[in-house]
Formats: sequence, structure tokens, C-alpha cells
Amino acid sequence: MAKSLSVAAITVLHAVASGTAHGFDIIDRTCLPGGTVYPALGRLERDGLVASTWEAPEIARADGRPTRRYYRVTRLGLRTLNDAVARLQNLKPVPARAWAKARS
Repeated sequence: MAKSLSVAAITVLHAVASGTAHGFDIIDRTCLPGGTVYPALGRLERDGLVASTWEAPEIARADGRPTRRYYRVTRLGLRTLNDAVARLQNLKPVPARAWAKARS
């Protein structure tokens, strides 16, 4: 059984699997702060769900910016993502009356 992922990690993994490759674009795509995205990427890479490579410094220098780290989803990452999305899709909304009853 794969490790349980937070909603933020699922969101980041989904962005990478959808082709968003580097940190700033992942931040833009997910609307999550960098303080959430970068630690999530680190954990996803540690767990083998994404892999990363650094771009050639010459490319970054030619564009006048820092070197980018590019992420790609692994097979395990894609399988884990699809399992997590399937579990989330099985959740059903909780009626407001159930919430009100639980508060009493």
C-alpha cells in the first residue's frame, strides 16, 4: 500500500503529472505557496513519486535567470496519484444537517 498523501501533495503531484515541470509554474498552477510546494516536492522525490533534474546552467544564463529544477512524475507516482484521486472521488458531500447535529 502506498503512503497516504495530503491534499497539497496530491495537488502538487497532479500538477507535475499534467506537465507542469518546475517550482514557480507548479506554484502558479496549484495556487499553493512556495512554503507548501517545495517541501511537498522534496517528500515526493524522497518517496520516489517524482524525479528531478537541473537544467544546464548555460540555458538559464542565456535567459538571465537562475537555474531551474525540472520535475517529472515516475510510474509509481502516477499509480499513487491515480489511486489517491480514485479515493477522493469516492467521498460524498456531508449534508449540512449532519454537521449541525454533530455540533449539538
